Order: sequence, then structure tokens, then C-alpha cells
Amino acid sequence: MRIVFMGTPEFAVTSLDILVKNGFEVVAVVTAVDKPAGRGNQLQQSAVKKYALEHGLRVLQPEKLKAPGFIEELTALKPDLQVVVAFRMLPEVVWNLPPMGTINLHGSLLPAYRGAAPINWAVINGETETGVTTFFLQHEIDTGSIIQQTKMPIGPDENAGEVHDRMMALGAETMLNTVKEIQAGTAKGTPQEMGGNYPHAPKIFREDCKIDWNKPVDEVYNHIRGLSPYPAAWTELDGKTLKIYSAKKELTSHGKAPGFADTDGKQYLRFATPDGYILAEELQLEGKKRLGVKEFLLGWRN
Repeated sequence: MRIVFMGTPEFAVTSLDILVKNGFEVVAVVTAVDKPAGRGNQLQQSAVKKYALEHGLRVLQPEKLKAPGFIEELTALKPDLQVVVAFRMLPEVVWNLPPMGTINLHGSLLPAYRGAAPINWAVINGETETGVTTFFLQHEIDTGSIIQQTKMPIGPDENAGEVHDRMMALGAETMLNTVKEIQAGTAKGTPQEMGGNYPHAPKIFREDCKIDWNKPVDEVYNHIRGLSPYPAAWTELDGKTLKIYSAKKELTSHGKAPGFADTDGKQYLRFATPDGYILAEELQLEGKKRLGVKEFLLGWRN
């Protein structure tokens, strides 16, 4: 079975690695073009490209997925199956190419949390369970027939980054089992329910990250951990943007206005919500380094 793998970030590398280590024939890897990054603005390779080069895999980096040259190259590879993990939206001319189809790994229990940021929104919404889904690609994004699903819990204090890291391994195992099932000819896609009041997971923008101190303390706490470590929840302090990466919550009555910042100058910096406080633990003021609260207060006071 000739496989073309498509992916870009570290999340995708785990799935690619498990397929390679289990002896599947990955005839090419399709990944994002190198992009300038860092202080020197030097071109950086994607995590998937680095892995592919280290393992002698052919790498394709099309700027446009509909480009005739790329389609010709892809067709010449004669893939039986395409595996997609954390990549861009594919045109039909690409996903409809292999006879066995194109499968995708999504970081939620579809049809819940269709969209670009399923892990973040699941944590923001206070979910206690999530999972991964493999499915056959079709026209509408994240709506194809489901092949396999695997559940996993979300801890009450886990942040999105921690859930992401656990999900990488779970997703790779689920993808391996899915590919084996397709190879054996036993994969049977189950159509997704298209109606229903399922939560969505749209792309996250800067304004989505702003903390609303008028919300209950539990919701604010989930908002912070759902955006940590990236892109990070933020508020304003002394007229500057303050990112909060981790915090504790305290349910208590008080007479302070939502968003009121209270500190002893040494041990704590807390913000009022209608029913308690958020105590910042790791934070970063605009133009400064990311610090623990004690170090932050030392510099802020001085």
C-alpha cells in the first residue's frame, strides 16, 4: 500500500513516525513551504519536513495545492492512500486521487468541535472528555464518514498544551489502527450526524483571548488553561497587555469590582471575578519575559 502523508507541525510527526516504524511504504511527504522565522528571519523547515529528511523520505512543498505541476507529481506517485494530520484544507482534485481515499485525524470526538482549534475550545468550555477521530475526507470540512474514535479524559487543571501532547500519542495509535483496517479491507466509514447542537471549534483570534472578568471564576480559569501555552489569555495591567499562562482559582465572596487587581507586592497578584479570584502564577507583561508571579512582582514593584 503506497501512502502519501500530509502534515506540518510536531503533532503530525508522531503519526508519520508510527507508520514508518510499522513498515508502511510512505512514498512521499507533503508539507508546508519553508518560512522565515526567528530574529535572523531565516527559513525554517516544518517539523514534518525535518523528520522526512532524516528518514530519507521524499518531500513535496507545493505553494498551491491546485498547481498542475504538483497534481502531476502526486499522480505519478500512484498513492493507494493519503493520510492527513494537521495540514491545510485539500481541494477535491487532491483528496479524491487515491483509490483507497484520503483519511484525516481530528483532535475531537466528531461531530463535536469541528474546526481549526478543537483542543483549545474543549478546554475553554470545561469539557472533561475529548478524543481523536479518523475519517474519510469529503467536501465539507471535518464532516466525512468516521472510521475510528478513541476517547481520553481532560483533567480539571490540565491546559491545552498538556492535552495536545497526550493526544499526539493517542492520535498516532488510532491512525495506525485505521491504516491497518483500511489495508485489511475492513474499514467501514460511519456517516456523521449533520444536525444536532454540537459545539464548534473555530480559529482563535486575539480578541477571543481577552479575559472577561465579568464571567464566573470557573469560566475564566478554563479560558486561561484553554489558551495556554499558546496563544495565551490576556488582560491589561498599567495600560499594557498582560498574558496569563497559568493560574489558580479561589471561590470566595468579596466586594471588589470584576477585573480589580489586588497584590501584596511579594507573593500574589489576583484578579476579581463576581464570585472569586484568579491568582496568576505564570505571566508575561508586554515587552518583558515570561515569569513566575514572585519574580514578576519583584520587577514590577521596582
